[in-house]
Amino acid sequence: MNVTVPFEGIGASVRRKEDLRFLTGRGQYTDDLNRPGQLHAWILRSPHAHARLGRIGTAAAAAMPGVLAVYTGQDLAAAGLGGLPCGWQVTGKGGKVMAEPLHPVLATGKVRHVGDPVALVVAETRAQARDAAEAIEVDYAPLPAIATIGAATAPGAPALHDEAPDNICFDWEIGDAAATDAAFARAHKVVRFDTTNNRLVPNAMEPRAALGEYDPNSGEHTLWTTSQNPHVIRLLMGAFVLKVPEHKLRVVALDVGGGFGSKIYHYAEEALVTWSAAQLKRPVKWTAERSESFVSDAHGRDHVTHAELALDQEGRFLGLRVATLANMGAYLSTFAPAVPTYLSATLLAGVYTTPVIHGQVKAVFTSTVPVDAYRGAGRPETTYLLERLVDVAAREMGMDRTEIRRKNFIRPDQFPYQTPVALQYDSGDYEATLRIALDAADFAGFEARRAEARARGKLRGIGISTYLEACGIAPSKLVGQLGARAGLYEVANIRVHPTGSISVFTGTHSHGQGHETTFAQLVTERLGVPFDQVEIVHGDTGKIPFGMGTYGSRSLAVGGAAMVKAMDKIIAKGKKIAAHLMEAAVEDIEFSDGQFRVAGTDRSKAFAEISMAAYVPHDYPIDEIEPGLEETAFYDPKNFTFPGGCHICEVEIDPDTGEVAVVNFTACDDVGRVINPMIVEGQIQGGLAQGIGQALIEHTVYDRDGQLLSASFNDYAMPRAKDLPSFQVSTSATLCTHNPLGVKGCGEVGAIGSPPAVMNAVVDALRDYGVTHVEMPATPVKIWSIIHQGRSGADLPAAAE
Repeated sequence: MNVTVPFEGIGASVRRKEDLRFLTGRGQYTDDLNRPGQLHAWILRSPHAHARLGRIGTAAAAAMPGVLAVYTGQDLAAAGLGGLPCGWQVTGKGGKVMAEPLHPVLATGKVRHVGDPVALVVAETRAQARDAAEAIEVDYAPLPAIATIGAATAPGAPALHDEAPDNICFDWEIGDAAATDAAFARAHKVVRFDTTNNRLVPNAMEPRAALGEYDPNSGEHTLWTTSQNPHVIRLLMGAFVLKVPEHKLRVVALDVGGGFGSKIYHYAEEALVTWSAAQLKRPVKWTAERSESFVSDAHGRDHVTHAELALDQEGRFLGLRVATLANMGAYLSTFAPAVPTYLSATLLAGVYTTPVIHGQVKAVFTSTVPVDAYRGAGRPETTYLLERLVDVAAREMGMDRTEIRRKNFIRPDQFPYQTPVALQYDSGDYEATLRIALDAADFAGFEARRAEARARGKLRGIGISTYLEACGIAPSKLVGQLGARAGLYEVANIRVHPTGSISVFTGTHSHGQGHETTFAQLVTERLGVPFDQVEIVHGDTGKIPFGMGTYGSRSLAVGGAAMVKAMDKIIAKGKKIAAHLMEAAVEDIEFSDGQFRVAGTDRSKAFAEISMAAYVPHDYPIDEIEPGLEETAFYDPKNFTFPGGCHICEVEIDPDTGEVAVVNFTACDDVGRVINPMIVEGQIQGGLAQGIGQALIEHTVYDRDGQLLSASFNDYAMPRAKDLPSFQVSTSATLCTHNPLGVKGCGEVGAIGSPPAVMNAVVDALRDYGVTHVEMPATPVKIWSIIHQGRSGADLPAAAE
């Protein structure tokens, strides 16, 4: 009987193997872990946005039942702990290095945002720790809050940090200002545009948690944490905060329930539980409550931007000028300075042949939660600016929205394409993704749908976004010159067991992307090993040689490439063993489909036969080849990868309520080679949900005193199923030219291309009201005000509620 073996390699929609444990409740998250003798931590946080710290009275709390210790910032300073480090240094105009004030683990001297940690209580139970925290007496002397970029940059504004008396962290620029000015001087038309990219709270399903443990016999610390990059946490916490050797610090990230960037960073709670466990010689655990996450997890976006686009008479782009004020929050989070600069301004060319560009970024400290990368990290901000600006230009030039884009696209025959803002794109076909999306969305038939909606009393609009992003940030040498304080390579260790099954140890980390499936498919494709005989191991610095984690859609482009390099070493060694066993020259050995063959003959050895020979070397050239079959490879990319595509959104607005409904959404994305189509589609749909959420409902609101008004799900709207249509998702691939897989990345494209498509559609629906711009989010009350109060849309603040 012939048995058909299912295809499970590259291109197969293999079901995710990790889902079984998640769906049956057998996943293991940090909060699921409990250690013998475990204690519980509770953190007292500041209720003030800006205040001087006076006396912190801990005696009453320390005397309460079950309490083992109460620590303040003074205790940590006396113990020699350092501050939380920033992982990226930006050098601004004139070579001036950014202001980098201390980010204390527990506040000292002042508190600088609501939620700033002030004291740590450790007790036998969580309830005891919480009760004791309420008994701590803190003398606050309130200072004026600086809750917005405008307040921070106003003349005479109070300084949040002595190191930045004007609240400016850095003033940075890119591009040729003089050449850009010259292009504007000869322009037929200059289009000007102002916008705010609204602040977001990440809100992963799993709140952050951390559990520290200390072994007094060995002096080893262990931290279990909800992290996207355990090795980076170990490096930063060990070297800069706890100041312990890395070999004495193990960081483990178990299953992680979503991250979206918010779990990249080194947080105070990780250092607190690790340090206090060593002080008390017992494990210490902390788990955030959801309301705590709103004021302790790094937020995203929050840019205020002015842009100008110069065009000739035919609508070709001559030059672009962009000035951005980027909110850093109260302190510099781990990679915050990179987001508005090297992850955003370097993409100001987008998919267009704009010959000259000048960008300026001023980073501002405010008395708010620190801001860092959130799904897309700088690329959504730039894409939103460009794609709204192009629509404005089309209107002012009297051109069709697709015509102006096509006229300015980078053509396929222009790759590799050097942009005027540092980056060189290696491949792409923006006309193809636009064409596919227009056809799939029935763009040509839209006016008939608009008329039908008008007959029902609804306003219908359609919006286009043609975008590009950068993934797999690299190479290490370049980013080091640009301020990165870590390498951006990846590692893979491939361990072939005697019977031919395989364990892959990867420095990337999965927090929902499906690595255990996709990476196993790579091994199946390359080595011919059955899919169910491949194990993927990640998230443990005690098992993985080293790794830089997962962010920026780097897992396949960088981590997968490291796996390919390691597998090539496995194959090369396997050929030597096979040549000996089959008495042939190594040069005559071929490998494919899990078989080593002597070229031109019927002699072959299965992969499992070679692996057994490697570990049972009875007939083995032991003087020439070491026993065993295990290889490690590091991969440092030569360049970013550049996914791109076209998103088209169709909305209907109810003029009686102002409610915006997304009725159709079409996406065609070029993510390079697709390994698992089902996973790619799922990743894109997830990103679309977040992008639509930002465009229509999500917004972080502070009052003038720095109090977070949108501090829970009662006040911060998250997208639900009713807010989303059934997406039409497709891909059109051009391969990356500089990694062995040809992959580009898919984890963030949905969140990058969708917000401008939605907002272009909203503006299109309101065209009869003279609306030229609406700030995100396009909430019902904002849209109702535009329709019924004659507001222009541009004069309504982002938080018009």
